[in-house]
Amino acid sequence: MSRTPLPLPQPPPKAPEFGRDTLIACESLVRIYQTGSVEVQALQGLDLAVESGEMVAVVGASGSGKSTLLSILAGVDAPTAGRARVDRWNLLAMSRADRVHYRRHTVGFVRQQTASNLVPYLTARQMIDLPMTAARTPARTRRARAAELLETLGIADCADRRPAQLSGGQQMRVAIAVALANQPRVLLADEPTGELDTATSAEVFTTLREVNRQLGVTVVIVTHDPAVSGQVERTVAIRDGRTSSEVLRRTATGVDGDTEVIAEEYAVMDRAGRVQIPRDYREALALTRRVRLALEADHVTIRPDLGEHS
Repeated sequence: MSRTPLPLPQPPPKAPEFGRDTLIACESLVRIYQTGSVEVQALQGLDLAVESGEMVAVVGASGSGKSTLLSILAGVDAPTAGRARVDRWNLLAMSRADRVHYRRHTVGFVRQQTASNLVPYLTARQMIDLPMTAARTPARTRRARAAELLETLGIADCADRRPAQLSGGQQMRVAIAVALANQPRVLLADEPTGELDTATSAEVFTTLREVNRQLGVTVVIVTHDPAVSGQVERTVAIRDGRTSSEVLRRTATGVDGDTEVIAEEYAVMDRAGRVQIPRDYREALALTRRVRLALEADHVTIRPDLGEHS
């Protein structure tokens, strides 16, 4: 008597690739620096996804890993392990020629120090022309693009001035125009308001928002200033080389008809299920090395392990 063979068990469905449909996707990103005999882990499994057209602030204390992340996204540094993609580019597998093309056409980079962004003996128009010349853009296209950026960023009257003849805010707007010259999809800004006063900082952020909305450029700002987060709809916090939390902002109409901004903070869970609990929470509940987890109907509770203190 023949028996019908039992069907073989099917493998579980494969989880979708992290950030598959996003413009920027970093998964389990690791960067280790060797200093003599000491290894420094600047990034320790960082996850980050940024949609096309977003304006995101990445915040963190000094040494948190945010500047390392920006250097990797800019194509200046290379990660040790993990996965990092911007647009079609795999940042772990680029040749030297690929890296040059990527930095010329896919990302624009604005540094904190104005002197690093501008050439002192060139005019604003000439500095905007420079990256397009390096990319072998035709002269007529270069002239039109420079005029468009000078007008869009409100510095058309500065076209023939050199950096020493510009205010701090004008210098930063010229730097942004230079970074946008070759029409990159992503603009990376490293502490763009770090050397500016409050009024000029607000002016620069207005410019970045206009670039984001009018030109459709995705903007990623790295800063240690928590006040910057109020200028964007999404803030990603990095702690100890990992993304720890996100703040999302949205506008809503109150019962009195006024528009208000609602900010909601979320902890970030990585692909391994790890969540960073803020220090003030840990201290308030004396959460130390071990905690008790309990699965409830619609949430998970975390409680201190009282046995540690008995």
